[in-house]
Amino acid sequence: MPREATPYLVDLEELLSEDERIVWTSARDFGKRRIAPSIEAHYENGTFPKELIPEFGEMGFLGGSLEGYGCAGMNPVAYGLTMLELERQDSGIRSFCSVQSALVMYPIHAFGSDAQKEKWLPGMATGEKIGCFGLTEPNAGSDPGSMRTHAKQDGPNGDYIIDGQKFWITNSPLADVCLVWAKTLEHGSDTPVIRGFLVERGMKGLSTPETKGKLSMRASVTGEIVLDSVRVPKENMLPGISGLKGPLSCLTQARYGIGWGVLGAAMDVYERARSYTLDRVQFDKPLAAFQLTQQKLTELHNEIVKGALLAFHFGRLKQDGKLNPLQVSMLKRDNVRMALEAARTARSMLGGNGIMGEYGVMRHLCNLETVFTYEGTHEVHTLAIGRAITGHAAFA
Repeated sequence: MPREATPYLVDLEELLSEDERIVWTSARDFGKRRIAPSIEAHYENGTFPKELIPEFGEMGFLGGSLEGYGCAGMNPVAYGLTMLELERQDSGIRSFCSVQSALVMYPIHAFGSDAQKEKWLPGMATGEKIGCFGLTEPNAGSDPGSMRTHAKQDGPNGDYIIDGQKFWITNSPLADVCLVWAKTLEHGSDTPVIRGFLVERGMKGLSTPETKGKLSMRASVTGEIVLDSVRVPKENMLPGISGLKGPLSCLTQARYGIGWGVLGAAMDVYERARSYTLDRVQFDKPLAAFQLTQQKLTELHNEIVKGALLAFHFGRLKQDGKLNPLQVSMLKRDNVRMALEAARTARSMLGGNGIMGEYGVMRHLCNLETVFTYEGTHEVHTLAIGRAITGHAAFA
């Protein structure tokens, strides 16, 4: 007779506060009840479940780590656990909430004027208003400082005229507001400085065409931001930040959420592979009874546990104000790589069934190929960490 089995030898719940456990349980139950039944159909059809957006707001998933303005005010670990459960269902769902929260609401909260905060944050917390983050361009990805989008002030204290194009923008076709980063010339200055602008739906010259033909992140809406001499009032510029520090600080917030989120995808593919190999009988015994299968499951299990402990540790550092951007790079880089390798391994363990939509593994695998690249490629994070531990900039 086989011994009693357990899916995880380390229980993260033992490290959590009661409030954190409640948040985790609520997010997991929501994912199973409201996202799981339809996510495969949305992925196949290339659609996003827009009907769930108000429910994301009710659950506190939008701006969950922020204080005030109707936001949930979760601590970093609780917020990370919500990202984990959203990505356990699909990376596209986590991306929607992550972009709204970390890339748009966070900079408005941190760098915006009181009027900007009052105008946008309450509606964004409920999901009534949607935002997107415009940094990446067709010719400026890993090198955002080479962006071509530019803004020029029209006279002293005047409006700004913005021209340019942003690409690979999550949520842009749905967005009520686009946070656009542009090289900006203020009136009387000859030196451009990167500034952030809240470009609103309906402003003349703004369009957000959807990106078609994706074979990954299909349950996520991706598009462009096209700016053709868009006149933006001075009051729509974020007053509290200038330079690349602005968008990079937003990306640090989002990468932290990704480092937690991909744990959910890894856990889902591991749990599916474990269940499948326990049930599937070949040569008169379950696949899980074979040595090579146990080796694969052990590797998946151990890497997930280590990734979860790293995320938890960094969450507590963030809670204490001690987490730095390079540690976030480490979390994003290593956990995404781990999750992608977990999905590839789990796909092989399910054999032909691994490519079938009903099992979900191939969907996670395709999604994670995108997460591996966006918000800092694996290679760029590698070199950033390499610079930190050697003192030499290999990409200078």
